[in-house]
Amino acid sequence: MPTARVTTLGLFLLSSFSALAFAAVRQERPVDAPGAAAKKEVEKTDADKVVATDREVATQHEITLDGKKLAYTATAGTLVLREEDGKKKASIFYVAYTKNGVGDPAERALTFSFNGGPGSSSVWLHLGALGPKRVDLGSEGLGAPPPGKLVDNASSWLDFTDLVFIDPVTTGYSRAAPGEKDDEYHGVEGDVRSVAEFIRLWTTRNQRWTSPKFLTGESYGTTRAAALAEHLQTRHGMFLNGIVLVSAVLDFQTLEMDVGNDLPYALYLPTMCATAFYHHALAPELSKDLRATLAEVERFAASEYTLALARGSTLTDAERADVAAKLARFTGLAPEFVLDCNLRVGDGRFYKELLRKERRTVGRLDARFTGTDRDAAGERPEYDPSYAAIQGPYTAAANDYLRRDLKWESDFVYEILTGRVHPWKFDGADNRYLDVAERLRGAMTQNPALRVFVACGYYDLATPYTAAHYTFDHMGMDRELRARVEFGHYEAGHMLYVRPKELEAFGKDVQGFYAKALGR
Repeated sequence: MPTARVTTLGLFLLSSFSALAFAAVRQERPVDAPGAAAKKEVEKTDADKVVATDREVATQHEITLDGKKLAYTATAGTLVLREEDGKKKASIFYVAYTKNGVGDPAERALTFSFNGGPGSSSVWLHLGALGPKRVDLGSEGLGAPPPGKLVDNASSWLDFTDLVFIDPVTTGYSRAAPGEKDDEYHGVEGDVRSVAEFIRLWTTRNQRWTSPKFLTGESYGTTRAAALAEHLQTRHGMFLNGIVLVSAVLDFQTLEMDVGNDLPYALYLPTMCATAFYHHALAPELSKDLRATLAEVERFAASEYTLALARGSTLTDAERADVAAKLARFTGLAPEFVLDCNLRVGDGRFYKELLRKERRTVGRLDARFTGTDRDAAGERPEYDPSYAAIQGPYTAAANDYLRRDLKWESDFVYEILTGRVHPWKFDGADNRYLDVAERLRGAMTQNPALRVFVACGYYDLATPYTAAHYTFDHMGMDRELRARVEFGHYEAGHMLYVRPKELEAFGKDVQGFYAKALGR
């Protein structure tokens, strides 16, 4: 049933754990308290302190961007969402960066940013791509020894926009108010309403209604951003200038390899090919130029392979063998294995099979990474090496940076990526796949100034780049509307910014996108 599978999909976007690892994450984790009673009292005191009043801590900083010094204010804070009668509902943690010395807010763009999960804090975009500091994962972004370190981010978006990083309820330091049910926020619509109310309230209190406004979301955060664009317009009359979608998923049918849903197999194929290219598993003629190879496999996937899947069991043995041979050529897998998979190589099998002879697996979030399993003959990998490589450095950096540099003190666990939001309610997706693409199309139709930039990583096996293209190609937009959508492609994975070269290219592309959106 699509409903069950779509619920499972909620775990996939940033949570690349094995089943056992994820089960461990879902448990409540003590914060080294001396005892249950003491722990309860500490949490009660901290909760009262965070939720009872809005709290802000502002610090002053400076960074050099494009050869020029930029002075800015960093504000870490909690903003309390309330009913109209004043009843507290939730406390949202955020970090805002605003350029000093700006007189007219209409002259300064404002960007609200969040990650996905569901269950992820905003740390990845915050300390990976947009903010003034970034986690250093080496020259190729393939990881660094713990605990990792922060460096100045020369590609920070602060050069052309103020930034507000939002942690949805139950992520980061954000929590439901005492006595309130946190699962009210653990679903598509509750999440959208709460984030939208935060944006409205922060904008109002900081007198930024006249600023050009943008959203940036990653992974499930792109799902949130698409729905938010519509909700902000219809509920609050807040019209955006632009949206940046990083590793997008708007239509979940493009990703879920259910029985009877053949679409994802064709959409995943080019990314599998890119992965095989990176690991030198392709024939010499396909190993020379990545873009040329991808152009060839994209044509095959959209034509002959899609037709073969549509024909199902009517294919002759000779036709099946021919398609299997071509799939093997593009994936680096054995033709016999492809035939055994009924011409449908699932993503989990691919992670395990491509480098099986070397007793290695490939990463899901970033297929450039490799891992080692105890059982080399297994069906699926035990863990995602691309998530394991970045989890520690980002967690250490976030916890140190918030307390040491931004002077935010809290004994709460900063929930980088939590399972406590599950089961996630996929409102509106009963007996079908969640699809927010139409909500984005509606927002763009009603707001002729709204532009969209879609950033894709070639080595992203969580949200393949061709799935994003397919979604936008099937949104029913006319040419004028479609002309307001741009794509950027990068030789990296889901967190495409962990590779410094691609981070720089991404930053320049987005700066150009903002200039167009602002008519500059």
